[in-house]
Amino acid sequence: MDARCREAAGRWGEGGLALAESLQANPSCMQICYPQSMQSTSVRIDVATHRELKRLAASLGTSVGDTVALAVRRLRQDQIGADLRNELTTSEVVWLDADLG
Repeated sequence: MDARCREAAGRWGEGGLALAESLQANPSCMQICYPQSMQSTSVRIDVATHRELKRLAASLGTSVGDTVALAVRRLRQDQIGADLRNELTTSEVVWLDADLG
């Protein structure tokens, strides 16, 4: 991965770097995950956000759609991480401690 791509992907954290490296190693991955025949839709965003999204996509060497997919994936991973950091509820502890026999 070239330095510019690594720097841009680094803004997404370790997950972004790992994903960018795997995409560079296997460029067909996005085609497998997002086939050419994939239906699309429009999302309304303000002009400044669109400009930033285009700049980010260019720096990552991906399309705007793929960049949005990376962002959604990262947000989902962040949510999962936050959920895992929370204390277990009483009912979760009871379930985990249940006798299976």
